[in-house]
Amino acid sequence: MKKYFVTGLLIWIPLAITVWVLNLIVTTMDQTLWLLPESLRPSVWLGVHIPGLGLLLSLLIVLLTGVLAANIIGQRLVQIWEGMLARIPVVKSIYNSVKQVSDTLFSSTGEAFRKAVLVQYPREGAWTIAFLTGAPGGDVATHLRGDYVSVYVPTTPNPTSGFFLMLPRSEVIELDMSVDAALKYVISMGVAAPAPAVRKAPAPKPVVTP
Repeated sequence: MKKYFVTGLLIWIPLAITVWVLNLIVTTMDQTLWLLPESLRPSVWLGVHIPGLGLLLSLLIVLLTGVLAANIIGQRLVQIWEGMLARIPVVKSIYNSVKQVSDTLFSSTGEAFRKAVLVQYPREGAWTIAFLTGAPGGDVATHLRGDYVSVYVPTTPNPTSGFFLMLPRSEVIELDMSVDAALKYVISMGVAAPAPAVRKAPAPKPVVTP
């Protein structure tokens, strides 16, 4: 009986959590419908609320924003908008910090969160998975002797919180593992171990006959 109960839990728990997360996303995105005038809201002219329309509206807004910002006029409007925000003391600090992080994460040429690594943390001999985020800069770099890298160590099972460390490159081991697989490994608390990397055998050396 216990075996069947545990088997049932293993089936329903991931499904329930997936449905809960999707419902949270759709419900949150549906709040964008409140931006529309009441007469244009789908629940008014359709007479029924259809979940997910707000998600479609959010995706449409993001897409149109990207199209607008891709031309010269749109870029000028973005500069004006950012200039206005730069005049507000508290908003300026928050906006600039978030924008810098988002530009780094979503940049196609950046290296942030493109590589999973293995580091010793929180003490020597204890190993954990981290993600390469770049290299120390500014005045921090002038106080570090040698080649250092910046890494983010996520917590388990919530990887959105963690620790920022600057370590010597020699103490960081790059893993032959995708970022997705590494995140899955962290979130599952080590239960969902990734498949071992298949390493190619070195090519045989040609035999030279005298």
